[in-house]
Amino acid sequence: MKLLRYGPEGAEKPGMIDAGGTLRDLSDHVADITGDTIDDATLARLRALDPTSLPAVEGTPRIGPCVGNIGKFLCIGLNYSDHAAETGAAIPEHPILFFKANSAIVGPNDDVMMPRGSTHTDWEVELGVVIGKRAKYVSAADALDHVAGYCIVNDVSERHFQTQLTGQWTKGKSCDTFGPTGPWLVTRDEVGDPQTLDMALDVNGTRMQTGNTSTMIFTVAQIIEHLSALFTLHPGDVITTGTPPGVGMGIKPEPVFLKEGDVMELTIAGLGQQRQKVGQDA
Repeated sequence: MKLLRYGPEGAEKPGMIDAGGTLRDLSDHVADITGDTIDDATLARLRALDPTSLPAVEGTPRIGPCVGNIGKFLCIGLNYSDHAAETGAAIPEHPILFFKANSAIVGPNDDVMMPRGSTHTDWEVELGVVIGKRAKYVSAADALDHVAGYCIVNDVSERHFQTQLTGQWTKGKSCDTFGPTGPWLVTRDEVGDPQTLDMALDVNGTRMQTGNTSTMIFTVAQIIEHLSALFTLHPGDVITTGTPPGVGMGIKPEPVFLKEGDVMELTIAGLGQQRQKVGQDA
């Protein structure tokens, strides 16, 4: 299933994309797509519905983040060997963890706004993992049973804030609008193996990133095993799992960063597409 949330910011409704690509309203069946409604039992109930019996949504409404009331927004850094190489970083021994502030989360096609003083805002297409069942001390063998589904995340990053403003990466990762998420939450049964997904990102129509989740250093299952040994993962938590090569900071001979008016377009196989225009905070 492809589940999503549509409508004005803060007033999104739950929806489903049917086999023909039509957006269907789920409001009569769930209040929202959140950690409270993405457990296996609820997903099975929604899967049993005849999508053609659901009201079709007219027009082209705004698409919101595919999960509402996200709990923890967890991010894994330097998780692709070829991306680590382009940044000159060593291959990590364990998953590198940082957090994005939840106030960074926006819809997949909402504008990305560079904060005041930004000169090094960068792009990162990433596979997002949405937890559907509580996970504590979970083995890699069982980890994917705790996943509700997957989505696209753009881990937008202000590199100067990230590396030069003394402190943790969170400073450059958590600016408002720096976490476009969606368009859909694609349930794990439809995705299958999360380590075989092609992914790409274009800026102004030029391909910048091309990759496949098969080149992750730590797989989705290994990440869940590692994190769940440190703290409990709850339904509605989102883990974004790292980016392939082609980010702006890695371009030679000179890095390239985003500017006002640029357009980013992101795709991951089976998970849809994002499109954001870059603006500038006043």
